[in-house]
Amino acid sequence: MDLGIVIVNWNTRDLLRRCLTTVYASSGDIRYRVVVVDNGSDDASAEMVAAEFPQAALISGHGNVGYPQGNNLGLRALGFPGGAEGPRGPRYALLLNPDTELPADALCRAVRYMDEHPEIGVLGPRLVLPDGSLDLACRRSFPSPTVSMWRMLQLSRLFPRSRVFGQYNLTYLDDRETAEVDSVVGAFMLVRREAIEKVGLLDEQFFMYGEDLDWAKRIKEAGWKIIYYPEIEVLHVKRAASRQSKRAQFEFVRAMLLFYNKHYRASTGPLMHTAVLAGLALRGGPRLWPELSGRAGAKHGSVQGG
Repeated sequence: MDLGIVIVNWNTRDLLRRCLTTVYASSGDIRYRVVVVDNGSDDASAEMVAAEFPQAALISGHGNVGYPQGNNLGLRALGFPGGAEGPRGPRYALLLNPDTELPADALCRAVRYMDEHPEIGVLGPRLVLPDGSLDLACRRSFPSPTVSMWRMLQLSRLFPRSRVFGQYNLTYLDDRETAEVDSVVGAFMLVRREAIEKVGLLDEQFFMYGEDLDWAKRIKEAGWKIIYYPEIEVLHVKRAASRQSKRAQFEFVRAMLLFYNKHYRASTGPLMHTAVLAGLALRGGPRLWPELSGRAGAKHGSVQGG
């Protein structure tokens, strides 16, 4: 098996139908399996998958466990670390959002490029929004305190071509050129099996947001390259599920706190640490304050999903 595809869905039935239609219209010499993990949808998404796409494996009935845990359920079902298939599982895993639409040759070209470049651990395509503009999140630097500060001060927006201020979304790079980056986005994230075996699955401390950055950071630190590959272009409706959720904005800020504590707290000086917590407190509001006070002095460790 070349590729195992995991699609985590929450109340995006019609978009999921379109996504699966484009996946199963894929061309080229590629063998793949699809697992749809439905996180407690109440829009008959699971029923639609069972009726219209019986070739897809469906995991449902577990409620809304969040994006990383949902993906881990799918990855284990496909035989990635901790799963049942063991070494016979797919050579690559693809995390794919239900609000994406693939060109017919996207899967074949992505796998072929990874095969040709064994040093690559993660690959992501050029993502475009429905209006044709670039989804800026498709290539990113890790949000270190300094990089995040430039973004919070709006300097990344004012000076997008600056190699200092434009690091967050790498806006100084040509979005039509292949580039090594820190991270791509989990909307389409192709990951080599050996990289997963080395670093484990997604970190289930995150609920939504941040888990793809964390996975990319662990994989990059293990010696693999992360590549933005714009030769493949994928439509991304974006936030189709999260815009329905009152929890989404809180979880975005909470993810920033988790990522900071896990990867940067130990190396951040007191002054910058105070500035980081103050910025997060302002964005997260009172709901985040207990977590801020509970973690403020901690050098937060990793709890991986694998």
